[in-house]
Amino acid sequence: MNIQELKSFLALYKKETQQTEKWLELRLIEAEDAQFSFTTEELTFGARVAWRNSNKCIGRLFWNSLTVLDQRHLLDEKAIFKALLEHIAFATNDGKIRPVISIFAHKRVHIWNHQLIRYAGYETAEGVIGDSDSLAFTKTCEALGWRGARTNYDVLPLVIQVDDRPPKFIEIPKAYVVEVQIEHPNYDFSSLQMKWYAVPIISSMRFNIGGIDFQAAPFNGWYMGTEIGARNLADEARYHYLPKVAQQMGIETTLNASLWKDRALVELNIAVLHSYKKAGVSIVDHHTAAQQFELFQKQEQKEQREITGNWTWLIPPLSPATTSIYHQPILNKTKKPNYFYQPLPYK
Repeated sequence: MNIQELKSFLALYKKETQQTEKWLELRLIEAEDAQFSFTTEELTFGARVAWRNSNKCIGRLFWNSLTVLDQRHLLDEKAIFKALLEHIAFATNDGKIRPVISIFAHKRVHIWNHQLIRYAGYETAEGVIGDSDSLAFTKTCEALGWRGARTNYDVLPLVIQVDDRPPKFIEIPKAYVVEVQIEHPNYDFSSLQMKWYAVPIISSMRFNIGGIDFQAAPFNGWYMGTEIGARNLADEARYHYLPKVAQQMGIETTLNASLWKDRALVELNIAVLHSYKKAGVSIVDHHTAAQQFELFQKQEQKEQREITGNWTWLIPPLSPATTSIYHQPILNKTKKPNYFYQPLPYK
């Protein structure tokens, strides 16, 4: 615990939630106690402000809509697993994605997954099957006893650890994982058999509030189309579908000057947006997301709060110069509460 950070957070909470001076005096006295614990209301406020302070996120306009599930009382792996399934179901919401964070006991609960839902990756003599980004974690799951079907889209199990007990893996029932088949409104991409899951639930970052870290605090918004269409399915180090997409489009791929990568990338992103909307799953295109970020900036200016951001993350990976974010400087200053990277338990 960092007592100065804790006092700063309580002062911020008092200011923004219109608490009395007497409330702050009493809470500051309680903050001196080593057994200090946040109320659910404080935790909720802190998690929302942490989203507001997330410099890499373009979707911060909706920070105050975050649903916070206080799960600090759960210290049994099966109960934690059940809570994670409830998070997935509540967030998925039949495709109408809701932003959610589940917060578990600090220091005691660890979730080994990068995202609650993520595809496995396998190294073979013929190349990688599945997601190259999951190779190390897939090996970890296999060392724990898990076995996948070795397809391109095997959903990894959840790996949960409490205190110093051995980590446990539990498979996610298929009914909880909504996936979207990727198709194009004009081209036939069916032979590529591309798909992706509905909700990106990050589970490898720590939630820092008042100088206290919650190592297990999985959270989600909804996808921006380019995360799937310009990165997950397109990157050479991921699923690398661009050459195959170009082939399906009948584009010559031998000359860079033909801009075949650009053309294939645009159509792949069109396919992702088309498919998610057809399936009734929430998604936002990067132009709309950039406009929403402008509204966020105006809201923050109205509240006289300093606007911060990481420009290299805020600009989309497709046609960034067509968005207003590309043409403006932004202060990359870290404010707390916030979400931070942390060492992966299995590394």
